[in-house]
Amino acid sequence: MPRQLADRHALITGGGSGIGAAIAVALSAAGASVSLVGRRAAPLKEVSHNLDRACTIVADVTSEEDMGAMVQAAREAHGPIDILVANAGAAESVPVSKLGLKHWRRMLDVNLTGAFLTVRAALPDLIRQDAGAGRIVFIASTAGLKGYPYVAAYCAAKHGVVGLARALAAELAATRVTVNAVCPGYTETPLLEGSLANIAAKTGRSRGEAQAVLRQLNPQGRFVKPDEVAGAVLWLCSPASQAITGQAISVSGGEV
Repeated sequence: MPRQLADRHALITGGGSGIGAAIAVALSAAGASVSLVGRRAAPLKEVSHNLDRACTIVADVTSEEDMGAMVQAAREAHGPIDILVANAGAAESVPVSKLGLKHWRRMLDVNLTGAFLTVRAALPDLIRQDAGAGRIVFIASTAGLKGYPYVAAYCAAKHGVVGLARALAAELAATRVTVNAVCPGYTETPLLEGSLANIAAKTGRSRGEAQAVLRQLNPQGRFVKPDEVAGAVLWLCSPASQAITGQAISVSGGEV
């Protein structure tokens, strides 16, 4: 979709690696100005180095104060925000019998509350009268559509993200802002590497054996690539998707 996002400003949280970085590349290639947000400056700068009209913002999505400052910094760099991709997240696993309140709150804070704070801070830009058709895309997970063992808190948070997307879509429909959730399966990212290491450490399996276990969940027998998730996000941000809102789109090789 060459230059379909020209004159649009996209803000992407968790933009320093994995899916967030791939989304930044895709939206920039389509002509958008990009504001990359994350907790670490170095990865953000590495991604932004090869993008046109990109700025980096260090912020924590769980901080209400940081989210306000994030939006202000993005406006100063590229003007009002037209596209918001709430991608920042984290995953940790533990049996439910050992699931402590700190773990539970940590997963909800970064995955669900962080998504809410991100959107709330940027919403005045997205619904402004001269905005045209704003876009909100949440990066959820297949864990927002089904249950997985050992990640109860993560599943609860991602189910919440899907519910938040559907509620906002209904509430914002008259503004022409579309709101959708993209739900990747296991994707080749640093988050996946952490999951593989955790499986190997706790089960004694080799890395290859751990990979085989997770690949079996994808009917295509493979991991999703970040570019595939980015392609779905790009389409949802394009003019062709104006009638698509309130949807949870699985990018998982047919898993869900």
